[in-house]
Amino acid sequence: MRDRVNEVFSALADPNRRFVVETLAARGTATATELAGELPVTRQAVAKHLAALGYAGLVESSRSGRETRYRLTPEPLTDALTWMERVGAQWDERLDALRSHLVERRERG
Repeated sequence: MRDRVNEVFSALADPNRRFVVETLAARGTATATELAGELPVTRQAVAKHLAALGYAGLVESSRSGRETRYRLTPEPLTDALTWMERVGAQWDERLDALRSHLVERRERG
């Protein structure tokens, strides 16, 4: 799971890729040409972004005739979210321990 989480975070590090993810989440599907029309990059750059998202398991493509449509596959986001929740819970525990320690010191001193 850790490698998959790393791939998701790596893929989402680029703002253009995050835009693609958001767009596919809202629309369901889109072509690379449609996405390129809304980004300040070429269609070839969008194709590379889609490949990176595909490598992370975040998009799938389907071909119909000459058209390739892409759709979001959000399952890998669940792994990333689980990781963030686990790390967040660890920080919550540490902050609670620090808070308790500070209260004890204040009450003693």
